[in-house]
Amino acid sequence: QVQLVESGGGLVQPGGSLRLSCEASGSSFRDNVMGWYRQAPGKERELVAIISTGGGTNYADSVKGRFTISRDNAKNLVDLQMNNLKSEDTAVYYCYSKRWDRSPYWGQGTQVTVSS
Repeated sequence: QVQLVESGGGLVQPGGSLRLSCEASGSSFRDNVMGWYRQAPGKERELVAIISTGGGTNYADSVKGRFTISRDNAKNLVDLQMNNLKSEDTAVYYCYSKRWDRSPYWGQGTQVTVSS
């Protein structure tokens, strides 16, 4: 079993920054694609950013240039640095982990609220 625990959410003003962190345990972190999804009230969960086992990344158009995903395989961590936050970024953010031949695992989510 894989467990994912997110941290770092909170309330920030527009233009501010937050850094989310996800710690994984229970399986080989190095072999898994990692990512962040988010779900705003009344909307479906959407991909924010992913990072491959080799470190390649991809981002939703809405966050390109503002968010950066990274991973530390030695510490089983994946982070999401969020800069220049907008009100539209308000959502619950979920950590995601998937090995190629298995179903994904999800964290419990951490709330990010961007408001004046």
